[in-house]
Amino acid sequence: MIKNFDIIIVGGGAAGFFTAINIAEKNPKLKIAILERGKEVLSKVRISGGGRCNVTHACFEPNELVRFYPRGEKELRGPFHQFCSGDTIEWFEKHGVELKIEDDGRMFPVSNSSQTIIDCFLKATEKLGIKVLTGQSVQSIFKKENYWKIDTQSDNFAAEKLVMATGSNPKIWEMLQQQGHAIISPVPSLFTFNIKDPRIKELPGVAAQVTVNVKDTKLESTGPLLITHWGMSGPAILKLSAWGARILHDKNYQFTIFVNWLNDIDIEDAEKILKELKQEHAKKAVSKKSPFELPNRLWETLVLASSIETDTKWADLSKIQLQNLALQLTQAKFQVNGKSTFKEEFVTAGGIDLKEINFKTMESKLHQNLYFAGEIVNIDAITGGFNFQNAWTSGFILAQNF
Repeated sequence: MIKNFDIIIVGGGAAGFFTAINIAEKNPKLKIAILERGKEVLSKVRISGGGRCNVTHACFEPNELVRFYPRGEKELRGPFHQFCSGDTIEWFEKHGVELKIEDDGRMFPVSNSSQTIIDCFLKATEKLGIKVLTGQSVQSIFKKENYWKIDTQSDNFAAEKLVMATGSNPKIWEMLQQQGHAIISPVPSLFTFNIKDPRIKELPGVAAQVTVNVKDTKLESTGPLLITHWGMSGPAILKLSAWGARILHDKNYQFTIFVNWLNDIDIEDAEKILKELKQEHAKKAVSKKSPFELPNRLWETLVLASSIETDTKWADLSKIQLQNLALQLTQAKFQVNGKSTFKEEFVTAGGIDLKEINFKTMESKLHQNLYFAGEIVNIDAITGGFNFQNAWTSGFILAQNF
């Protein structure tokens, strides 16, 4: 027996729920169902932001906000002018959830619990009469004359309009490919670098403000770098991994990076400063105290890596040693061998080709009444609440056209 709905949303995640709620609030008479393949809905929301749910980011200017999206920057400009971070805050407030801004701009529920967001969505779907069906793994979708037929492992559904909000799901991408859509092949984004190097082996937990670039590419990023047990992490590395998602994938995650531990001081200026320090601190041991804004332990390691003994005094530094130290400080070379997932962030670059989507409505340009929300399309962002903002914006815009 075919179960009929006006709208079926495939995917019980952030984008799916937000879309369903916004459509139902605007059109209370429509029969809407969310199909989720898993046993529970909103599982990614639950674990995001360490279980606190990083709902959005305190960046309220659309033209600024788009800069956090390595893929989708151009396409999201229009949508963000319609529904931006400020609108997200207002939407959640209206639905009983107050958000707060942290020092780094990330925004969380005041409760510090992702359960608040989940409860908000579940309460809204129940109140609006949206059917939430779990254990519904979609096996096929196809278009009849004026409706979509969706078959799952256990049921057959039909709907006039179909919204795909399945995130990075290769099986669904394959089905959409059969409907003629081009899929940009998925590669991981937002990952940390695996590096085995004596200079950082004993320094997990040490952080510094740096500039990092990848050898033989234009990839460069600035920000905090965190040394970990397995290599390097922190915003500077995560930004590189996002903007370089495809390039680093093509290098099979084997590449060389240069770290400037002094961030914006180049090698020539570093040498000048070191020569001045040689005069000023002649009788002091070089390794004892960092003269730069660098943790002492990191400074000591870089001094030793420059062939300078622990007890060598500034006055005794040779020209070569000064040059070595300037090099270690501003152009430290590290070999990356592989990557690791950053916390619980499983972000993928890739998805439905953006050229095939109308960003005024989030409708497919190839099929009438087929819509997309969230990460199923080739849009992804760096860490900080931006991927969720894309889910909210696409869901809201989609709902306005129903």
